[in-house]
Amino acid sequence: MIQTVGVVGAGVMGSDVALDLACYGYEVVLKDISEDAVRRAKEKIRTDFRLLKMVKPRAKQLALEDVLDRITFTTSYDDFGRVEFVIENITEDWERKKAVYTELSEVCGIDTYYAVNTSCISITKVGALMPRPDKVIGMHFMNPVPMKELVEVIRGEHTSDETVACGEQFLRSFDKVPVVVNDFPGFVTNRVLMLTINECVWAVQDGVAEPQDVDKIFRLGFGHKMGPLATCDLIGLDTILNSLLVLYDSYKDPKFRPCPLLVKMVDAGYLGKKSGKGFFDYDK
Repeated sequence: MIQTVGVVGAGVMGSDVALDLACYGYEVVLKDISEDAVRRAKEKIRTDFRLLKMVKPRAKQLALEDVLDRITFTTSYDDFGRVEFVIENITEDWERKKAVYTELSEVCGIDTYYAVNTSCISITKVGALMPRPDKVIGMHFMNPVPMKELVEVIRGEHTSDETVACGEQFLRSFDKVPVVVNDFPGFVTNRVLMLTINECVWAVQDGVAEPQDVDKIFRLGFGHKMGPLATCDLIGLDTILNSLLVLYDSYKDPKFRPCPLLVKMVDAGYLGKKSGKGFFDYDK
């Protein structure tokens, strides 16, 4: 039975994963590369937990300090020798992921499971870096993690049935609903979502509609809780662009070519909610 989880990357996704796990009694080692990133993660967890207590019954029964006590904030891999499961959440950049898994293979136990929290990176490719590729699986969490049930679970070429079963059991232990898919660029969620977001950006660039009206059509017409462009802002325009570039490179299909407006906004630093401005303004 898994008790201690290592979480690599303390950004929006990583800190959410750590908070969710700690709320369900797991011991978490949350690691990032700088003290500043770790400090920001701790503050984010404090803020998010206060909001979580208002909307999630389980959180209402918990105390913030008890949750924080279950999380070890660190900038080193010193404690990863004792973790049974690793969830990696760093940026969608192959060279950076490769470096992380090379380090993990040197410090973690031979029986450690590895979950790649990615929307487009090949699980098979990551598995090839590790001494036990059968222990590597994809877990694409949805944002915000504590509020979303679905986790897209990706079986790599060498992922064992035992690892899939363990991963599903692990996810269900903190009330997630796993859906297992096969390893193909973008899997299901991002293969479809990135196309939708990109096409909505094209609609804005072409002057078909303003961002708020594009999203209104999806919310009121299709029953989506959040429109594609607000979703883009939440995920981060830079992350969306990187995902599209990976899909474009993987399939060599022009339908994945990023809209020039998206590229321009990323170049301008309009990255969405995390920068205060994207398709919508969050500074007001």
